[in-house]
Amino acid sequence: MSGSGKVVCVTGASGYVASWLVNLLLQHHYTVRATVRDISDPKKVAHLKELQGSKERLHLFQADLNEDGSFDSAVDGCEGVFHAASPVFFSATDPQAELIEPAVNGTLNVLRSCRKASSVKRVVLTSSTAAVMVNKNPPNPDVILDETCFSDPVFCKEKELWYPLSKTLAEEAAWKFVEENGIDLVVMIPGLVFGPLLQPTLNFTSEIILNLLKEGREAFPVHSLIDVRDVARAHILALENFSASGRYLLVGTVISTSEVLEILAKLYPPLNHLGLDIIAEKLIDVGDLLSNQVSQEKVKRLGISFTPFEVSLKDTVESLKEKNFLSF
Repeated sequence: MSGSGKVVCVTGASGYVASWLVNLLLQHHYTVRATVRDISDPKKVAHLKELQGSKERLHLFQADLNEDGSFDSAVDGCEGVFHAASPVFFSATDPQAELIEPAVNGTLNVLRSCRKASSVKRVVLTSSTAAVMVNKNPPNPDVILDETCFSDPVFCKEKELWYPLSKTLAEEAAWKFVEENGIDLVVMIPGLVFGPLLQPTLNFTSEIILNLLKEGREAFPVHSLIDVRDVARAHILALENFSASGRYLLVGTVISTSEVLEILAKLYPPLNHLGLDIIAEKLIDVGDLLSNQVSQEKVKRLGISFTPFEVSLKDTVESLKEKNFLSF
């Protein structure tokens, strides 16, 4: 990877995945235009300003997913655009306003800015396995899920699964827009993302581990997981590899809560007193599809090798301790 002389944009740069993406881009000598909702909020920007290379090659822009034209200045002059900004939470008082509109309209706003900018050669969109795995009639668990699979928005709405609905509709809108406007789009589809935090605040997946360790709650049954550093690398490879196209599932492992607990107990013997081995698993209402294996064939052709989950999990816990979210 070499980004010398190349200018790219990362939307939602203060987020978990996006922060790592900015970090890796700077390490590889890209000039990065990073958008955040509030440029004056130190929780959003302080950690980005501390990254190696930030003084020379990081430029911060304020932008809002719901504001038309908000991304124009950040995108103009960029060769590549990474659209990672999207709300990530699973319950909402007003799901339309809090999740769906920012996800869908925000994606279209960024793509409109890309359409205006003749410099943009490729857009890399961050989706989610939530846009792949949620269906009324899931396939047999023996079926391997791949990039041709999409979640059913009607079923998502019926079950009030607002986050999967937001990611599914955002990706649908993106594919329709780029087809009509001739934009080169590649979509990255990570599972639950684990690994160390760069940002000072908890993100959804690190909170899962924190709650599991501290209170034995919010355990996931079986899920597809990937290291945050692998996700960032895959995004950059998707930009740099001329032959990259379509969708890429990013799943390093499929694992159950009981297996996660076994690994934690092995890594951290002091945790045994918490009774981790008898914590009841809570099912997430996204159907039995979570037990399916996920194809790694296409993303491996892109050049990704996966970080072992044990490493990701240990690094997550150590990061939570370092940032004083956890002590034992």
